[in-house]
Amino acid sequence: MKATFGGGCFWCTEVIFQNTEGVTSVLPGYMGGKTENPTYKEVCTGTTDHVEVVQIEYDEELANYEDLLKIFFRTHNPTTLNRQGEDVGTQYRSVVFFHDEEQEILAKNFIDELDGEDVFEDPIVTAVEPAVKFWVAEDYHHDYFNQNPQNPFCAAVIAPKLTKFLKTYKAAE
Repeated sequence: MKATFGGGCFWCTEVIFQNTEGVTSVLPGYMGGKTENPTYKEVCTGTTDHVEVVQIEYDEELANYEDLLKIFFRTHNPTTLNRQGEDVGTQYRSVVFFHDEEQEILAKNFIDELDGEDVFEDPIVTAVEPAVKFWVAEDYHHDYFNQNPQNPFCAAVIAPKLTKFLKTYKAAE
């Protein structure tokens, strides 16, 4: 099965799902824009309408879509429009791209549930949109955190996020 999420910088999201049981593949890329075969440089301008996303392949025997939604919403801020931390722009917006009607219903119901339970102080702004053409990011973005742990962004932003996720994710198993 396939899931596609945009939750800020794809380097941050990629490493979270690489460490999720049942996930068999995580690819960083771009979705939702108007430019054919966009580059990172183009997407970063915010003018292509693409979102930095991860496209996940998962084994339904080990993980289900609702599990992935829980992780997605637990590991980014779904209440900030076009922003995740210091990353600002439409390319960092929070979005669930659904691949079928069941995913659409599950995502919308999940958001309604979170809003109804006041899980977040502010309302969720995460969009739920149909998946369109996925453009795989340039090779140097693949497995970025694991290849570049000493990068200042990786050390300051991604490493603590991953540590927190692994601590809470392993405790919940």
